[in-house]
Amino acid sequence: MTRPQKKLRHEALLEKLQTSPFMTDDALAEAMGVSVQTIRLDRLALGIPELRERTKQMAEEARTKLKAIGTGDVIGELVDLELGRSGISVMTVDDNMVMEKTKVTGGHYIFAQANSLALAVLDAPAAVTGVANIKYKIPVTAGEKLVAKAEVVKKRGNKYFVWVKTRNEKQEVFRSKFIMVSLDYEGR
Repeated sequence: MTRPQKKLRHEALLEKLQTSPFMTDDALAEAMGVSVQTIRLDRLALGIPELRERTKQMAEEARTKLKAIGTGDVIGELVDLELGRSGISVMTVDDNMVMEKTKVTGGHYIFAQANSLALAVLDAPAAVTGVANIKYKIPVTAGEKLVAKAEVVKKRGNKYFVWVKTRNEKQEVFRSKFIMVSLDYEGR
């Protein structure tokens, strides 16, 4: 392998992980057309930890930025946060979250993940949910990994308009539009 090819592959790896930080080594290898061992060696050369460690580091960094709610109030694992803009939360559904009869996840768990993420992204000292327009798109079962992404789309006075979309590995399972209300607003 020539030096320029390796450099290009390293740049491509960094770009992939920037846009999709939760990609496994297997998925990266397939996407880049190289072996898993090559990905592992490239990660090592670039000082990029494996997926579990990357997720842990991102979660620790995100938790330190919280303003509107406490770390214990976040449902799921907060892995990315840009206050006032966006955030990402990951939650794996376990057997305790599914209904006994249908084995489908209770909607309140999915809603709680989205609602707490909508609060987490706010650049406000304290806030509550004012309005939630929600849509459950497909049933979710135990073992599924849910990735919720929140985006602040507008701010007007003490109101924040936040969209949250939750996906499993294949498709969107839930979406919501929240109006969050800051409790600490001088114009009240």
